[in-house]
Amino acid sequence: MAVTDVNNDDDPNTNNTCDKTKELSEPADFEKAINEAGFGLFNLLLLFVAIPATLANVFSTTTMAYILPIAECDLRLTLFNKGMLNAATYAGMIASAIVWGYLADTQGRKKILVVGYLADAVCVVCSSLSQNFVMLVSFKFLGGLIVNGPGAVLFTYLTELHGSKHRPRVLMILGMVQSFGTLILPILAWLVLPRDWEFKIDDFNVHTWQIFLFICALPSLITGLILIILPESPKFLMSQGRNMEALRAFQKIYAFNTRKPKTSYPIQHLIEEVPTRDTNANDVIFTIENKLQSADAENAAKQKAKRPHRSMAQSLREGWQQAKPMFQKPLLSRSLHVYLMQFCILLGLNTIRLWLPQLFASIAEFEHEYADTDESANLCVILDYSVNKTATAIATYTGECTANKDVSVDTYLNNIIVAIVGLVGYCFAGLIVRALGPKRLLTYGLLISGILGFSLFWSNSGLTTLIISALFITVCSISTSSLLGMVVAIFPTTLRTMIVAIAMMFGRLGALSGNLMFPVLVEIGCVPPFIMVGVVLIFSSALSCILPKKTTFT
Repeated sequence: MAVTDVNNDDDPNTNNTCDKTKELSEPADFEKAINEAGFGLFNLLLLFVAIPATLANVFSTTTMAYILPIAECDLRLTLFNKGMLNAATYAGMIASAIVWGYLADTQGRKKILVVGYLADAVCVVCSSLSQNFVMLVSFKFLGGLIVNGPGAVLFTYLTELHGSKHRPRVLMILGMVQSFGTLILPILAWLVLPRDWEFKIDDFNVHTWQIFLFICALPSLITGLILIILPESPKFLMSQGRNMEALRAFQKIYAFNTRKPKTSYPIQHLIEEVPTRDTNANDVIFTIENKLQSADAENAAKQKAKRPHRSMAQSLREGWQQAKPMFQKPLLSRSLHVYLMQFCILLGLNTIRLWLPQLFASIAEFEHEYADTDESANLCVILDYSVNKTATAIATYTGECTANKDVSVDTYLNNIIVAIVGLVGYCFAGLIVRALGPKRLLTYGLLISGILGFSLFWSNSGLTTLIISALFITVCSISTSSLLGMVVAIFPTTLRTMIVAIAMMFGRLGALSGNLMFPVLVEIGCVPPFIMVGVVLIFSSALSCILPKKTTFT
């Protein structure tokens, strides 16, 4: 009887299994490791966390706009006080930008997110207990100081926990959540602020607007608590040479997604992007260079490499060498160009956006008081009425506040309509960009926004103001996104993140400046604030005409 000799070396299935085992036993880079961890329950949990986290970021800059009409008497707010409350968060963000960037790159993403969001929740709760203007503006500044860190790190953390295949979808979902956040806040204001929920505990007064602020602390609290159970970014850990911790993070993600034991995670070793913290000077390590050289021969994977220790002075020199082109031609003039545009755009946009609830409240109050008369509802007349009424209320304050408690529900409904129009506009933004191109969209969008800003001066009814302001905020917001998108095309890859970060800082400076200047200009007259908004946006439109379409850099 013939005997068949089975040779495993000739079996293709056996060879494939061996190749797969051999491949997984080799040190893996981040992309390979995150792909082996899979996509599932863990990623859905991340997206769930992103919802309250994004809401917390939106609430931090916008809540003051909705309480100003109702808290005016309780806090004895002048027009400039209102501008300071709108601007305080931006001031805190500007002051802390560099510090948070350093901490995120040295202390880790998770620690910044957990501590930042929990601290922000405490800060918002403290602001809800405010009994005077100084206390409230101080906590709003402190809130901006705190939330700027986790707000910026959130995007990095989410992208570093997804492979390249899923990363674009995650960013798209995050953008959608942020857009819905602008709608949820006016809905929340509509549900809470018109209620009569005021009471007193001994000498401590609790007003409806304080309950509203307390509720606005919940997204930060929920985010901070959920993030405690999530792992640190393995990408960050690998960049710090903490590969054992990174491997445990990958194992945790794998167990979440597959519901299998952590020990069954197929990757056993990770490539050393930098020497591990436990590595001695003479130890040999696998590096990315070793891994690339192993493609041609099996023995090349075992090549030895030593990482020289890099001092702080060397790190600073390398960082300066990378940033140096920003301060030389042609990038210096180009970056200053972008910073100036971002300053002007957000000055115009956020001035109107954050004063809009106050404008709608003033319009509703004026129309209610003069409903049976022929008094003109021109916006200038309404602003004069509002300025005089505020000044009179402050001068004749008696300790009892009843005049501003009955803010019309239309005030909140109008803001909801503005937010809905903005969402619809964003839905069609992609089609508009493809039809016009980003540069034409930027130029035409800013020009139209400037004209709409001027036209608010001629608004003669609440409906007209609603239509103009909704179109203004939608078009201007899309134009802002278009500018940041163009940065990708006109700057080198190594400088894009830094340019965007600095541009956002200038944008916040513009928002701060606009909100402080608006009440001062309103007290001077009706025309100056709208001239300011229209001029800066039309000026930005002119600047966009001389932006290059693309760059030869890579």
